[in-house]
Amino acid sequence: MNVQSAIRRFAARQGVLLQRQTGSGDRVLSQLRPHSTEHPLIRMGGDADGGYLVPDDLDGITACFSPGVDQVATFEQECIDRGMHTFQIDASVERSPLVHPRNQFDRKFLGIETVGNTITLDDWVASKAPAGGDLILQMDIEGHEWLTLAHVSDAVLARFRIIVLELHFLPLLFADAGDVLFAPVIDKLKRKFEVVHMHVNNVYPSVAGRRSDIPHFIEVTLLRRDRFTRAIPLGPEALPHPLDRENVPDRAPVAIPPAVFS
Repeated sequence: MNVQSAIRRFAARQGVLLQRQTGSGDRVLSQLRPHSTEHPLIRMGGDADGGYLVPDDLDGITACFSPGVDQVATFEQECIDRGMHTFQIDASVERSPLVHPRNQFDRKFLGIETVGNTITLDDWVASKAPAGGDLILQMDIEGHEWLTLAHVSDAVLARFRIIVLELHFLPLLFADAGDVLFAPVIDKLKRKFEVVHMHVNNVYPSVAGRRSDIPHFIEVTLLRRDRFTRAIPLGPEALPHPLDRENVPDRAPVAIPPAVFS
């Protein structure tokens, strides 16, 4: 290990990011600035971790696709309560906590090809989605969202009216990965969707970057562009939303980076 690598690893253990920072980080964060539309936000999935804010534009959504299975499935249960089918996949667990005739669980991972216990988002949607109606995607797959979304087709993306994502590895926005992978994925999403909410997961504190503190994870909600007629960019005073709840209640909240509002 060279001296520079040793210094970077020591700094990371102290919560400080030392990277050759590229120009994409602040631009990507500003692309994620939330906007207000004519659809007010509601909370789905309860007040604990696993609940998310979504626009109140759910009529006509026929199914929820939810990769990444946790110990609770309150979001999916509420989708079922609203008349949707739900589809879950996760090869790291044996079963879903949600047992319902309108829920289907498969022990698979999302990936960049369909082989073995891995399936692409395109193939999963093609094999499960109802023929008509829009879909909702709620994705928390521990960092695999970046490659998964890089490979999804525009046709499948267009079937989702609402997307709820947990985005991981945010400090790497300011390293080479930001230019190579993260920025193109956000650009791809922004062509079809607008960000309507952001919440920082406080499971870990931010790391100190050269420009500002950078959280590890953020939750973002996106709404397809044909579902609204106006989108007003929000300022920092609008967040957190009154319906937001901390993922870990006994830990301090983590601030949204200022670059989001630039």
